[in-house]
Amino acid sequence: MSRRERLRAETSREIKAIALRQMADGGPGAISLRGIAREMRMTPRAIYSYFPTRDDLITALISGIAASLAEAVETASNALPDTDPGGRLLAWGQTLREWALAHPESFRLFYGHPIPGYQPPEDGPVDLTARRVCRDLTRLVATAWPHARHHQPEDTSWSDLHPDYVAKIQAELPDVPPAAAALALRVWGRMHGLVALEIDGHIHPVAGNPAALHRAEMLDLVRSLGLAE
Repeated sequence: MSRRERLRAETSREIKAIALRQMADGGPGAISLRGIAREMRMTPRAIYSYFPTRDDLITALISGIAASLAEAVETASNALPDTDPGGRLLAWGQTLREWALAHPESFRLFYGHPIPGYQPPEDGPVDLTARRVCRDLTRLVATAWPHARHHQPEDTSWSDLHPDYVAKIQAELPDVPPAAAALALRVWGRMHGLVALEIDGHIHPVAGNPAALHRAEMLDLVRSLGLAE
């Protein structure tokens, strides 16, 4: 990269960092390009050369967040062989929690309430990177399906799932049966639930050791699928 390119990349990172701080202080609706420009002592025209609109900034933020999460969970699960589906699911769930605790504002922006007035572009970077996270977990559950199917109902059909979700699964993972796709949604709900409660501050008042509570839930999840820990 040239010096000019490095400076532009550094400025872009600073803009994103301030936007996350704005969100931490005032919620997602507090993200303001003009406010960021004032803090950085830039003119509005200058900051708009990086992100023409607030939605462009939010799209870049969420896309980067999703890519960071996807890389973290994929690296953790891929460190274990396909012959250990239980271990891979445990690694995925544990890494989700660790990443969320290290990046609480990013977690809230990605999985929190909709941002007022924000419309993500269809099939844009946000959708593609979010699908990457979903695809990786669904693939893990599908790998575990030969073991899990004896412990799960198999009467699920594609008509029980949202057509958009079905289209994406069938396009990217054509060999996954509908029961495995539905199971992936239930697995995600259990993995995400305790993490979201902890990030929002609801776990610490009632649990002395949130990490142990989360691991116990993940172990119970693995056992419920008929997998070795």
